[in-house]
Amino acid sequence: MGREGIVRDPSDPRPTVARRRSRMPPMRTSSAFLLALPLLALGCSSSQPTTNNDAGDTDAALDAGPYLPTGYTLVPFLSDQPVHKFTKADQVIDPSKTYVGVLDTDVGRIVMNLLSADAPITVNSFVFLTLHHFYDGVAFHRVIDGFMAQTGDPNTISGATNTWGMGGCGYTFNLEVSPSLNYDAPGLVGMGRLQNDLNSNGSQFFITFTAYPSLNQLYTLWAKVIEGLDVLPNIVRGEPPANPTRILDAYIGVQ
Repeated sequence: MGREGIVRDPSDPRPTVARRRSRMPPMRTSSAFLLALPLLALGCSSSQPTTNNDAGDTDAALDAGPYLPTGYTLVPFLSDQPVHKFTKADQVIDPSKTYVGVLDTDVGRIVMNLLSADAPITVNSFVFLTLHHFYDGVAFHRVIDGFMAQTGDPNTISGATNTWGMGGCGYTFNLEVSPSLNYDAPGLVGMGRLQNDLNSNGSQFFITFTAYPSLNQLYTLWAKVIEGLDVLPNIVRGEPPANPTRILDAYIGVQ
């Protein structure tokens, strides 16, 4: 597939990158999915950010094993080891069920409600990739304070830093939008895509730190953070960060 890139904010004064990047918040001037998002004030949660004094509690919680909200059961993985290249996503979700995605990161746990009724193709792809351990070890490679945190590029596991933001899963799929879903709060999860191609979703995604209306109807909104808003301020900032926050484990719950 083409390289994923950064999301770009329409009001961003920086020049548009001609190369292919996931259109998630702007990262580098190279071929990667560009996420063009405006820079806004941080507004993640009323909860206090986790401090170093809480690190032991975070480690203990993650070491306890997979966590799922009440009523959800763990969806079995489809592979024992991470797989990072595919030609398509097999159909793995049941439209009659509801799903959550859990990201255990090295700064805390993020639980997302997956909006399968509004973005079924996107949610199915995320679940498919997660069930193949695709996101394990992946970094948040582009994190802009007051804007968003972008992740989902397998290049960030062992690739050179100048390739971060340019990797994907081997396939792409179309934009999915709903008039009722807009970037009107922190903790909303959208897909990165190529800057000049609305229909180039892949594996990269971003989590907003605040409302960002200029993204409305331009980037697939497919999940909402329901636990872990207080973790977002702790994701290391940078484009890319020198020592980025990483997803340790990702898994899926169903009910």
